[in-house]
Amino acid sequence: MIGGYMGKILFVDLSTGEIKEEALDEKICRDYIGGYGIGARILYSRQKAGVDPMGPENTLGFVTGPLTGSGVPTGSRFMVVAKSPLPEAGERLIPAVTSVHT
Repeated sequence: MIGGYMGKILFVDLSTGEIKEEALDEKICRDYIGGYGIGARILYSRQKAGVDPMGPENTLGFVTGPLTGSGVPTGSRFMVVAKSPLPEAGERLIPAVTSVHT
């Protein structure tokens, strides 16, 4: 695994309590750099079309990137990604992303 990544993704289904750990593909780390990129990739590849942004099927992701905890000014602690509930998004999957700094 390339530097800065732990090599795993944890998926938790809050409706059923199921916990699933998956290996993080190194190609995804190289193609979609950082928490924002990986989070958006997960949304686009796993989110079903037409999902209610406020419903239980919507994916809510807390993702980190390779600079997390490094002290780099743009290295936020984590990113939060989900399908946007904004009406202008329509049926397009626009990640509602926020960067959290402490």
